Amino acid sequence: MEFFDIFLYLSMAAGFLMAFSLGANDVANSMASAVGARAITVRQAVIIAGTLTFIGAVFLGSHVTATITRGIINPEHIADPRIMMLGMFSALMAASLWVLIASLTALPVSSTHSIVGSILGFGVVAGGPQVVNWWILSGVVLSWIISPLFAGSIAYFIFSHIRKFIFFKKDFLNQARIWAPRWIGLTALILGYSFIYKTPVGQDLNLSGTAALLATSSIAITAWFAGKIIVNRITREKEQKVEEVEGIFRRLQILTSSYVALSHGANDVANAIGPVAAIYILARHHELIQTAEIPIFMLVLGGLGLSAGIALLGKKVIATVGSKITTLTNTRGFAVDFSAATTVLIASNMGMPVSTTHACVGGVTGVGLARGFSAVNFKVLLRIVGYWLLTVPIAAFTCIIIFQILKWIFIY
Repeated sequence: MEFFDIFLYLSMAAGFLMAFSLGANDVANSMASAVGARAITVRQAVIIAGTLTFIGAVFLGSHVTATITRGIINPEHIADPRIMMLGMFSALMAASLWVLIASLTALPVSSTHSIVGSILGFGVVAGGPQVVNWWILSGVVLSWIISPLFAGSIAYFIFSHIRKFIFFKKDFLNQARIWAPRWIGLTALILGYSFIYKTPVGQDLNLSGTAALLATSSIAITAWFAGKIIVNRITREKEQKVEEVEGIFRRLQILTSSYVALSHGANDVANAIGPVAAIYILARHHELIQTAEIPIFMLVLGGLGLSAGIALLGKKVIATVGSKITTLTNTRGFAVDFSAATTVLIASNMGMPVSTTHACVGGVTGVGLARGFSAVNFKVLLRIVGYWLLTVPIAAFTCIIIFQILKWIFIY
């Protein structure tokens, strides 16, 4: 068996490991707030997230990767396809190992930034510092600060608004009948835009700005009207209790969490399978490329890996984000989901490489701070931030070690 065939099969195993690690860690982005607020159980979260993530990966995932090096390095400076194959394989292994370690220690990290760090390490040793696009890398570093702060601010505002205009009012159940449908409409607007601009299927629609606005506005108005009918119906004969208001947002939170799980599968399968697809093309044609077709069996492989990671290890990170940073209720959990989705949508459209993980943790922190500093467990939060800061350098260093060992074995 020749060199290219060996690493093609090894890369498939590495891609599955990466997908498994992503599932174990990133499931918290979609389900942690719902579990923490007791909208659903951990078992239900695992089943819902596993199913929707697989569907998103296989049926909504892109069949063409984005730039395989994510713009971090310029592959034209690396002429030998064997070096590129070793590098992409090493990047997959380094990123998956770091995300897996973080999952086993129950701490959320960014899978995207893990891949970026790994590719950075490979690029530096394979082609030197000049092949690295330091401007794009600086944007990644900047997103560590911007995305959690932005998401935290939005979550703080949303939950503070809900408290002020619903819970702090004497007739708070009646206020919920007024405001909940509005939040339902706004949520539909954000999710509509997110589907169009943040999923491969939505992007394939190639809607103009005006068409996207009309489509999402129509969805939002319909959701507001339907929400008004549903909320009035389920609260018609209810007593004025806080639990009744939380129940309204519980249903909305399950919807938003389910959408994030579906979107996670559609978008993040490329983190695991994109490099495998590039290696597949290298193995078949022995030449460097910037983009690669993803065969359907690879999307299935990625979807299975994501679902397996969710089922076997997902509850660890869910517990950390959902309950150890601050105590969540359904209204707080809704604020977290809304803020994370809004942050990722806005920042992505501005060209910023944001992390959904960072936005989710920022949102949880924001709703905690809305109740005061004592409501946030800063010890856990600082551990999470520490892992964020270590992600790129550790992934890069690990990739360098793996790459050099493989290079000594197979090239020299």
